[in-house]
Order: sequence, then structure tokens, then C-alpha cells
Amino acid sequence: MSIDALDRLREIETRVQREGRVKVGDLAAAFAVSEMTIRRDLDMLAEQGVVQRIRGGAVAIGPQPFAERFGRHVRAKDRIAAKLSGLVGDGGAIGLDASSTVQRLAVHLGQVRDLTVVTNGQDTFAALQGKGGVTPLLTGGQLDPRTGSLVGPLATRTAHELLLRRLFVSAAALHPEHGTSEATLEDAEVKLALADVAAEVVVAVDASKLGQRAPARALGPERVHVLVTELDPRDPRLDPYRERWEVL
Repeated sequence: MSIDALDRLREIETRVQREGRVKVGDLAAAFAVSEMTIRRDLDMLAEQGVVQRIRGGAVAIGPQPFAERFGRHVRAKDRIAAKLSGLVGDGGAIGLDASSTVQRLAVHLGQVRDLTVVTNGQDTFAALQGKGGVTPLLTGGQLDPRTGSLVGPLATRTAHELLLRRLFVSAAALHPEHGTSEATLEDAEVKLALADVAAEVVVAVDASKLGQRAPARALGPERVHVLVTELDPRDPRLDPYRERWEVL
């Protein structure tokens, strides 16, 4: 790779981190190269886990406040929440992570019976208040201002005191060979602790997360049982995952 190409990659990475999102057309014009060249650059950065590829460009991979994540891919997240609702069931205990995707499940949760729900997300905990048949529990822990999640020793210790029949988590990225990965090691640690005490793990991500990798490794492929996306389960984009897990 030429020095010019390396400089371009570094500048693209800087722009993504600074602006949060870049478009292929804008980058091609800025660097006076073809859009095909920019797509190759973005693919390379995605392979390195630096950016996440989306249609027409890329977005930054890194800790993002809950409010920012909540407003992205709203329709996809609502479709995912509708699918997840059918997996909740009655009785026992389930876990919900602090993601904006799973928080929508808490918002749309219907009437259940004798269900304990533990979460490390303050927004999710708030959404569970007043839900019929639900006893919400908050893990406690240190608030990570980068993500809005409760993390640290107290959060992981609380998780290990539970027995969950099902855990619902999202992820910063999902890869068929590497499993889930997160923007921070702290988030990954709490999700691993919750998965350790769950009989079944349901991963819920929108299609933009598929085939991607984030900096912090979390749940390996062997830890995942069910994958839920907004896509039709027969969508060919899900073929690599259907071989490993139940796909809904």
C-alpha cells in the first residue's frame, strides 16, 4: 500500500471519529479518487474494527450515549422488539441489557405473570416501571457516561447472583465467526456476566451490525442461541448465521 493510500486511510478514520458518519461520495470528492477506491478503504477500516460499514458510507465504532443510539434505526428496532416480545414468557427471571434495541422490548412489553426482569440500563429500568406482572431489578454499578450503562464490579457481581432463563442483549457488532463485540470492555464484561447465568441467550441486532467487529470481544458464537433482526428470517444476509443459531 502506498504512502498516499495510508495517509488517506488515516484521514478517513479521523473524519469518521470526528463526524460520526461519512458518505462514500463526499470522501471520493474530498480525496479526488473514485468511489470504488473509497469503498475499498472503508471495507479495510471495517475489517480492522475501526468503522462500521453502512449503505453508502460508514459510521464510527465507539461508545455512544444512549440518547444518540435510541434515535437510530427506529423502525428496525421496533420490528425487532415485536419479535422479542413473543420470547419473553411468564414466570422466572430474564435479563435485559442496557442497549437501545432491547430497551424497546421493555417499552412494548405486554401483560405477563410473575416475571422478574434484571437490567443494567437505567432507561430500561425506568421503562419497566408499572408494567403488570413485572418486578424490575437494577444491577447497580458505576454509570458509564459514554454509554449510559451500569458497569463495574457491582454490576457483574449482581449478575452472578441470578439465575436467568433467558437473556436479551444487543451488540455493537455481530460476526458469525467471532460472535458479539462491544464498544467498551466494561460493557462486554457485564454482558458476559449475565450470559454466564442465563440458560438461553437471545442476541437482537439490526442489519447494519451484521458482519462487523467492534473493539471489545464479548459473547463467542457458542454462547448465542437465538438471533433476532428486523429482516425476514429467509433473507440471504442471514445465511452465515442460520448455520449456527436459530434465526428469527
